[in-house]
Amino acid sequence: MRHLLSFICLSLACQGALAEGPWKFRMENAENEVLLCLDLYEESVDVPGMSMFGPMNGYLGGKGVYGVWMVTSFKIVSDKEAQLHLSNDQGSETQPARLTWTSDTTCLFEQTGGNVIKKAVNRKLVKIPAKLELRRAAR
Repeated sequence: MRHLLSFICLSLACQGALAEGPWKFRMENAENEVLLCLDLYEESVDVPGMSMFGPMNGYLGGKGVYGVWMVTSFKIVSDKEAQLHLSNDQGSETQPARLTWTSDTTCLFEQTGGNVIKKAVNRKLVKIPAKLELRRAAR
């Protein structure tokens, strides 16, 4: 129940990032319960638990995801591809990633660095897949 409440809170915190162009959205991978909230046009996304830093360009989180991974820098390569640099909420790990649009509603998230984003499953930390298909999240 606690994880469900956390996931709902993350989803609600991301409501402000409505689709306005290819790099402002809220997407999820339901199978892994991962949420990516992004606005590469301006710092407008409130990151759960990180309000002291003010709005940012986005974050990755979700049910059981170990910490919140904030977008610390990015590069828009084209309307179809962007490169992100994520940092965990403790600042101890970073992860470069690539986002590629595969359709109007689907994006491929690829972790391209050596670190791996993990989530808790049955009280153990397990790696989330290095490649995740993200779909536009319901509002």
